Amino acid sequence: MRKNQENSLKTDKQRLSRSAIIGSVLATIIASSPLLYSLHESVPKTEVWDTFLFTYRSGFWQDSQYAMWVFTGKVLPLILLFIWFFTNRHWWYHVLLVPITMYVFQIVNTYRGDVLYIDENQLLHLLPILVVIVPSIYLIRAKIFNKINYADKTMEELEAEFMIKPKTLWGKIKQYF
Repeated sequence: MRKNQENSLKTDKQRLSRSAIIGSVLATIIASSPLLYSLHESVPKTEVWDTFLFTYRSGFWQDSQYAMWVFTGKVLPLILLFIWFFTNRHWWYHVLLVPITMYVFQIVNTYRGDVLYIDENQLLHLLPILVVIVPSIYLIRAKIFNKINYADKTMEELEAEFMIKPKTLWGKIKQYF
């Protein structure tokens, strides 16, 4: 009996330690977002940017710093949306897939050379995702409010009932594929 309690305490401490580490990393990323956004200022205002890792040719943008400014303006909100998506515990968190998809689409279009206006015709490309996600969220909402009308549960208890809780980050990613 005592050995089971000791093992349980070790497991609880390991979970708490891992949770604290992950929380600290996420908090650091969120707190450093202004610094991450200003990284484009360290890029030279030239058409070709040579580093020891790679060579970037701005091409359409004609200025590497401007291209990186556009890129950081798209990537930083995407990172914050991913953090929100993977840490959200509400029933509606799948709606975050819509802006995530929008930012991914914008990033891809940012570096296509034949696109003159990068934020044009987004709705046409987001429509298939909207067609799946919006009705799904509406159905979940309808189920919740149906149960509210016929049950003596609080909103928090109903949200907990509809919540999908994978244990690991990989489990959260796997549930979508």
